Amino acid sequence: MILVTGGAGFIGSNLVAGLEAAGLGPIAICDRLGTDERWRNIAKRELDTIVLPENLTAWLETHGVDLEAVFHLGAISATTATDADRIVATNISLSQDLWRICASHDIPFVYASSASVYGDGSKGFDDDPSPEAMAQLQPLNLYGWSKLQFDRWVARQISDGRPHPSCWAGLRFFNVYGPNENHKGPQSSVVPHFFGQIGATGTARLFKSHRDGISDGGQLRDFVHVDDCVDAMTWLLQDKQSAKSGIYNLGTGTARTFLDIAHAVFAAMGNEENIEFFDMPAQLQAHYQYFTQAQMTRLRDAGFTKDPTPLEAGVKSYVTGFLATDDMYR
Repeated sequence: MILVTGGAGFIGSNLVAGLEAAGLGPIAICDRLGTDERWRNIAKRELDTIVLPENLTAWLETHGVDLEAVFHLGAISATTATDADRIVATNISLSQDLWRICASHDIPFVYASSASVYGDGSKGFDDDPSPEAMAQLQPLNLYGWSKLQFDRWVARQISDGRPHPSCWAGLRFFNVYGPNENHKGPQSSVVPHFFGQIGATGTARLFKSHRDGISDGGQLRDFVHVDDCVDAMTWLLQDKQSAKSGIYNLGTGTARTFLDIAHAVFAAMGNEENIEFFDMPAQLQAHYQYFTQAQMTRLRDAGFTKDPTPLEAGVKSYVTGFLATDDMYR
């Protein structure tokens, strides 16, 4: 059995679909479905069981020995979260517990880190796992801090020779977009935001730049399609080779502008372009990332060779295959 925590969420539900398509499983997910219709993300899946987070420890006591892999994607992922105690319990302590369980049974363990560990990017985007390199990183929010803390804890387990799964990986996801992110609301990628704006008003609204030398809409991010993330995660599971273990960036390696995204959405919708720029909220200006770009050398050197989905092709498939249809869910 394969366990996917956060399996009803954005990346998690796409991973579950990918595992099912590959004939892997049976699949159990751990998640809280709540009232935001995230259940629709898994409505088409054949699942063995759905475990509530508060029941996971008891469930693992019974089923842990049956697991062939754990994908730990569950977390409080809002970059605006402020409850530090809840973040620590969910994003750090639970992750450590799952690591120890996987270590004791030698279960492959893949977990979600985040590009938010790089903060404003002034220290670069090198996924160097050394304690010295990670000590230099300065996340801009509580979420990013929690992800960096777990990365550093994992690195200590390895360097100190403490028990660990023989096959493990932490993935620092960059700006992921694609189907099944409807429940994320304001935290979803800009693609559905632009799609909704254009459909309602014919206009896409982008933040003005508040930094010299960067034009309005010229802010750069590494936008990666969720299918590329699923490909990397399923690749890590293949052969369960310890040589693949490590902390890796997961993006495309190429930064693109928000204007590029807007152009791609207009093209996919077949609408004439009309773009409006507006002031970024003051509370965001001091903590806004103007540039992210994954350094992909380590993952490539580990053997992952699949080319990333080109931005225009990825946006077109997302818009025409999901957002513009009667069924937006994978």
